[in-house]
This record gives sequence, structure tokens and C-alpha cells, in this order.
Amino acid sequence: MKYKKLVISILLDVFGWASYGVPILGESIDFIWAPLSAMIMFKMYNGAKGKIAGSISFVEEILLGSDFIPSFTLMWIYTYVFDTKAKIVEPD
Repeated sequence: MKYKKLVISILLDVFGWASYGVPILGESIDFIWAPLSAMIMFKMYNGAKGKIAGSISFVEEILLGSDFIPSFTLMWIYTYVFDTKAKIVEPD
């Protein structure tokens, strides 16, 4: 399950970066993507961790020029590499 989340995280980050490919509408697409990314992040990571990550994802997507930050992938790394409690709770 955790590697499935990694693939989904990478795909969501790529989708977030895709707004750079739309010359004029790119940043306006972020006004739609920002709340969606926050909601998805909250659903992917439960509890306080998900709420904080969702809030950070929203701010990162809504701010101009910050789309390059891979927030979903960074959250996966935090959860499955650095947070030892997650390793115990959720098996491969």
C-alpha cells in the first residue's frame, strides 16, 4: 500500500506541475487545484498529520510560483522514511 501511495503522490505532484505548461491560464488553474490538492492530501494521510499536510499543500498551490515543490512526495517521504510510527502501523 505504501508504494502505491508513492506512485499516486508522484502523479499528483506531476499534475500540480502541469499548470506551468498552460501559458496564460496556468496560475488560474491553481485556484481550482489548490483546494482539491488539500482535500486529497487530507484523505491520503489521516489525523493531524493529514490536516497539516493538506493546509501546507493548499498554501503551496495557491501561492504564485511555488508549484515546483513536490508536496505529496515530500509527505510520503516524511511518513514512510522519517516517521517511525507509520512504519509500525502500516505494513507494506
